[in-house]
Amino acid sequence: MTDTFTQQRLAHLGSLSAELPGRGLVGRLLGDGDPVLWVWNPGTGRQTIVFAAPARDGWLFLWSPGGQGGAGDPARAAELIGTSLEDASDP
Repeated sequence: MTDTFTQQRLAHLGSLSAELPGRGLVGRLLGDGDPVLWVWNPGTGRQTIVFAAPARDGWLFLWSPGGQGGAGDPARAAELIGTSLEDASDP
């Protein structure tokens, strides 16, 4: 059975995933007990993994390289992730 913590993480990642297609991005939830979201920009070929982590004031999305956004605003986080995956010149 999935614990509450994992259910919350899945809910946040699911909300973020729903925002991706409108920005030309593809996402897929990976993992069972510790889910993450794989995000890919098919236009540039760039990709990243997004984690949802609890923080002092709620939940955060964290992605490489050094990106973060509040889970309370998945649309803004999707926009930031999309921007970070735009430039194919910097792997």
